[in-house]
Amino acid sequence: MDNNPITTSIRKVIFENYNDVDLKFNNDQVFEILKQNEKIDPSLTINDMEVYFKELCDAEILRNIGQNFNTQWFKLFEPIEKIQCSSCKKESYIISSENRICQNSSCGSTL
Repeated sequence: MDNNPITTSIRKVIFENYNDVDLKFNNDQVFEILKQNEKIDPSLTINDMEVYFKELCDAEILRNIGQNFNTQWFKLFEPIEKIQCSSCKKESYIISSENRICQNSSCGSTL
């Protein structure tokens, strides 16, 4: 389970815009939404984001289906669910095979 705010923001963007296992999307599209919504530091570049997308691939949430230079194309293994924590009231974005633990690093309650 990741507790990184950037990874959580990426999960939320995917949930809101690309939450379909048949849909292809890329890191540039997600990055642009994060920048528009001011969810990431404006000094970050697409290359800085690679580690967070790799984290989601390693967690088997995303699968990398192609790459062209810095653009990585992904598909979801399964849809992401939004669950509100009953303890801290923050939303977590997880897939059904993940542990049901709040993604808020200061909480960690069972969802």
